[in-house]
Amino acid sequence: MKRTQIKRRPLADSVLKTLEPEDKEYREKDSLGLYFTVKPNGSKSWVLRYKRPDGKWAWKGLGGFPSVSGKLARERSRLLLEIAADGKDLRLYNVKGEVVQTDEPVSKEMLFRGAAEDWYDHRVRSGRSPKTLHQYRTYLDKELNPAIGDKPLSTITRTECAKIQSDIEARGSKEIAKKVRGWLNQIFSRAIAQGQTENNPASELRSVAEERNDRGHYPHLQENELPDFLKALRASNSRRMVQLMIWLVVRTACRPGMARFAEWSEFDLEEGLWTTPAEKMKTRREHIIPLSPQTLADLHELYEMTGQERYLFPGQGSVHPVVSENTINKALRALGYKDRLVGHGARHTASTLLNDHNWDYRLVDSQLAHKIQGVEGVYNKAKYLNQRRLMMNWYSDYLDWLETGSGKKPKDPVMQVPQ
Repeated sequence: MKRTQIKRRPLADSVLKTLEPEDKEYREKDSLGLYFTVKPNGSKSWVLRYKRPDGKWAWKGLGGFPSVSGKLARERSRLLLEIAADGKDLRLYNVKGEVVQTDEPVSKEMLFRGAAEDWYDHRVRSGRSPKTLHQYRTYLDKELNPAIGDKPLSTITRTECAKIQSDIEARGSKEIAKKVRGWLNQIFSRAIAQGQTENNPASELRSVAEERNDRGHYPHLQENELPDFLKALRASNSRRMVQLMIWLVVRTACRPGMARFAEWSEFDLEEGLWTTPAEKMKTRREHIIPLSPQTLADLHELYEMTGQERYLFPGQGSVHPVVSENTINKALRALGYKDRLVGHGARHTASTLLNDHNWDYRLVDSQLAHKIQGVEGVYNKAKYLNQRRLMMNWYSDYLDWLETGSGKKPKDPVMQVPQ
């Protein structure tokens, strides 16, 4: 079975036996500190994640599967975690909790990798959303740890941190570079507060960061630029699934991250509704999006491709469950829209166009899931749903008219939102 089909933890031995290997080694969490590893060649084993006395995180192998069953691995992990909790280094113990001899020196200074994992665990305990945690994990593994993960905190230089930032900026991902810069600052600041280092080489990276060209807004298109863009999107050479993802973002004005992590269980195609649960929303409130006939047609097509998966846009042969964060922007750059449009900019385009065509600002704000203040915002999670359905149907029709330049131009609204 695929690991995306896992429904319960701890993992049953029957599940462990059928887990399929992937192109890269992956780990699945079983219980506190205990992970099940599957390698590309199909071999399977248990590893325990624990913290050494010097504060560094480490892994300890507990044996291969099936010779070490799930029950035995959990017994070993509980015993060893109790030993580690007493301030002892598990490198001095075997899997049965017996003291052994080792010549491996115990480092007295925390590596960046250990500080980063401690920061990540703190974020997990703080209740960050799965989408946010996934983003943390991705950039720790792809950018930060490969560059400085194995260096002691006190030896990391400002030049090294600045290079991480500039490498990300060079790919055109200035917003991600900004986020990574903030995470670096937080990791070093937390390590300083814990007495692990006196060094924060990421503290002044903002001074050498590239400025964003949009002066406060994501790159976006004006109405007169949409016809050429929509024609280009229709003729795109990108994978059909990627095209449909962009159309979903364009027609619903959803956040790109909402589309990436959208699950088929959130969609009612008969009623034409997309309901995103509160824990996945930036506002921490359930959000309901009405779906236009054009969007529903796209979703029915997409269902033929990915309807058997959990996510609408699953990842391809990687350890990540969904397509990468840069998928939309990469496709837009391929269309010739580098620095002119990013996925998030489609929200600004929609907001401008809808407001310019006399749609009530309250409908627009509600569609964009902007936070509504007061009691009204707390209780009315489906705010103006019927009116928003009319608005988004109009919007899809208007985009079609802009793209083709034929047919009858959709009329601007005359309706008013009830008080």
